[in-house]
Order: sequence, then C-alpha cells, then structure tokens
Amino acid sequence: MPLIDLRSDTITRPTQAMRQAMFEAPVGDDVYGEDPTIRQLEERAAALLGQQAALFCASGSLANLLGVWLLVPRGGELLCDSQAHVVRAEAGAHAALHGVQTRTWTSRRGLADPTDVIPLLAEPTPHLVSVAAVELENSHNFGGGTIQPVEAVAAIAAACRQRGMGLHLDGARLANAAVACHRPLADWGREATTVTLCLSKGLGAPVGTILASSPDRIARARQQRKRLGGGWRQAGVLAAAGLHALDHHIDRLAHDHANARLIRQTVQERAPQAVTDPCQTNIVILRTAPGQAERVARLARQQGVLVSQLDSATLRVVTHLDVTAGQCAEAADILADLLAAEPVPAADQADQADQTDALVAAPAVDRRATDQV
Repeated sequence: MPLIDLRSDTITRPTQAMRQAMFEAPVGDDVYGEDPTIRQLEERAAALLGQQAALFCASGSLANLLGVWLLVPRGGELLCDSQAHVVRAEAGAHAALHGVQTRTWTSRRGLADPTDVIPLLAEPTPHLVSVAAVELENSHNFGGGTIQPVEAVAAIAAACRQRGMGLHLDGARLANAAVACHRPLADWGREATTVTLCLSKGLGAPVGTILASSPDRIARARQQRKRLGGGWRQAGVLAAAGLHALDHHIDRLAHDHANARLIRQTVQERAPQAVTDPCQTNIVILRTAPGQAERVARLARQQGVLVSQLDSATLRVVTHLDVTAGQCAEAADILADLLAAEPVPAADQADQADQTDALVAAPAVDRRATDQV
C-alpha cells in the first residue's frame, strides 16, 4: 500500500517539468561568480523579497546561520520566540559556530506581539549583554503554520531600526503566508534587515534557500558561506529548480492550504478535542491524550499515513504538492477515527488552550520529527 506522507513539505520531489529545467540549465563555477542560473535566481529572489541582493544557500539552516551572523556579533544577543526554528531545530549552530547568545519570549502559536517584544529591546549597559537583533519566523512552523501579520513585523522592525538593531526574518514558508494573505512576499521581506525563503519546502525544489539583504551584507555572507564550507560550483542545476518553483509553484500553495483545512475540518467533526489551533496555511496541529502521540502516529502509519510527532501529545500534519486532495481526504478519515478513540481527559481540557497555544515541547522530543522540519 503506498504511503500518504504528511510528515513535512520537505519530502517533495521535483516535478518532471522541474527536472527538465534542471537538465537544460546553463551553469558555471559559482565560487568564481560565474554560474548564470544562480545569478538569475539570486536577482529574481532579491526583488521578490523586496531586497537588493541575495545569496543561494544549500539549506535553510545555513541561510539562517548567515543571516543572524550578519546582525549579531560574537557574544551578542538574539531575541526570538521560544519555539523558533533557529533555537529549537538548528542543532545549536548559532551558539556553537558564531557565539550568539539567545533570549526568548513565549507567545500564542508563535505570533509575535509587538507589546511583548519591544520592551525586551533594552539599551546596552555595562552589566547586561547587548541585544543585537530580533528574529521572527513566518509562517511559524511549531506554531502550526501561523502567519505573522505585516503590521506586527513592521512595528517590531521599526523599533529595531530606532535602536540600531537588526531584524532577521526566517521566511522558510513565507510564500505560504503571502499566498494565504493575498499579499506579495516583499510586504514582509522589505521590513527585515535579513530575510530567507526556502525553495525546498512547499515550493518543491530539491535543495536550496535564499538569503536576501543589502549588497554589502550579502558580500560578507558569501565569504562566510565559503568559510563554513558552503561554497559550490556548478550549482545552477539546483538554482534552475528554484527558478522553476518561483515561476510555477507559488500560486499552487493555495491547494495545499485547502487540503490542510480539509484535514482539520474532518478531524474536528469526529474528534473535536484533537483540534484546538486554527489552520492558516499548510500545517495542522493535532492533539492526543497525554503520552499517546507516538501510539497514534504508529497506528496511522500501519494504515498508510505518515505524520510527525512533535511531543508526547502533539502530532503535526503538513500538506504539499506530492499529495492530492483525495489522499488528504483519505488520511483525514484515518486520523479522525484514530483521534476520536483518544479523548483528552477532562482534567486536561481546562488548561488545554494555554498549554497548546504556546506549543511547549515535552522534555523527550522525538528527534525523528525535528530532523526534517
């Protein structure tokens, strides 16, 4: 029986048309700046994000590592949400490689409230670490695909600029947010000092993330990418996939969002206790009875549906271009039946909203779920 894989949108494979574009791509040595397809992708992506320059990186983690490094000196402090990808799912790279200290705030479903964030931007003193930058994530992965409103991002960005601080926007799924809001990516991107856009999640390219910023910052990031071993040669075959994704796979994200809403609605009708979060993009968060997430995920797999386990009572479902509406409907039926048999105990229901909105991970997180996010 073929599996319906809803673990992540990272598992997407290139379409035949994308493979053809890769096959035909003109290439050169990118370390020498001679790959025309990479240059075309970087120029196109920079404009799309409302920035002047861009750098094609092998992964979202590398792009975030460089984007934060541009803004936070060694020993400086980055402020971010407690469930941000940069602190939860990047193997501690910012601290280990660049000496970045992080301080976090808690939020409801990953949404940054300017009234919570701006007071944290304390002026430097001889006794306190200096805040160098704020990091926001849009859409917010562990928040359940929630969208940071442009107005909130703009307010935080303005406060950062007034204090000489930077704003890094992890836009791994920014295209999902833009499609859901019917707004251009630049509405968010231009507010950031540095911003990323992943090409290998919902956009369906096999590899790559864009980092965009000013020309001088991107020149510095290019050199640091080389130091970290991230320079590459004839990578235009990969950039061609990214260009194809930008041309053909942005608008179709609306189908993924519709499929995610279908799954949420089906589960809510049969197991309302399992659905406490809204579904704004392509991610659905499902709740189980305490300690039962692993068992439900295992039973779902036995029936042909793969989902991610975020903690002992939380599952994540992610729709993408490799699953059809029919497959999502089938998966929704299976998950709804399993979750209907796993009611949340009454004692837990009273506190459920506060516990789940923050998406606080249990101490023993299943690393199989966070390795591929």
